[in-house]
Amino acid sequence: QVQLLESGGGLAQPGGSLRLSCAASGGTFSSYSMGWFRQVPGKEREFVSRISRNSDTYYKDSVKGRFTISRDNAKNTVFLQMNSLNEEDTAVYYCAASQRTLVDWRLRSSYNYWGQGTQVTVSS
Repeated sequence: QVQLLESGGGLAQPGGSLRLSCAASGGTFSSYSMGWFRQVPGKEREFVSRISRNSDTYYKDSVKGRFTISRDNAKNTVFLQMNSLNEEDTAVYYCAASQRTLVDWRLRSSYNYWGQGTQVTVSS
């Protein structure tokens, strides 16, 4: 069983930056693909980014060039650096882990484990 704990959320101004972290415990972190999703009230949870076991990365189109996902296997942690934030980025951000292969990484069902989420609010 893997436990995931997100941190780093908060309030940022438009154009600002935040760095989210997700610390994993209870499993072999390096064997998991890791993803970030986000959700606003009344909407479906949506894919943001994913990093494979080999550190291949993939992004939702609207965050490409602004967000960067990375992982530190020695620290069992995945990061999401978010730059040039805008109000549309406001959401609860969730970290997810998957041991599955040959799946669509944009789908929630492709992930085995989820964190509790961290709120990101972008407002002036």
